[in-house]
Amino acid sequence: MSTWLLYASSGALLVAIGLHGLILRRHLIRRILGLNVLGGGVFAIFLALAARGDGPADPLPHALVITGIVVAVAGTALALAITVRYFEATGRLDIDGPDNR
Repeated sequence: MSTWLLYASSGALLVAIGLHGLILRRHLIRRILGLNVLGGGVFAIFLALAARGDGPADPLPHALVITGIVVAVAGTALALAITVRYFEATGRLDIDGPDNR
């Protein structure tokens, strides 16, 4: 198995785990973590596809992934701040009801 295929399949697995956490969980912090795992999987797939040839890897996808990581950190901070405000307003961290899965 080649290296880029290993990274791409690992990224696909991370995307699947992130989608599971994002869609099926009701707890807001678990959803935020699922979104971060999903983003990490997308970054891994993107980098794997950038380095799949025999020559040197293209530096543009690497620069885009670094930018994406910075944006993901800022988005996570914003989502956590909104979650804190939601908790202060409602007293709960789940979306639909008291059933926290």
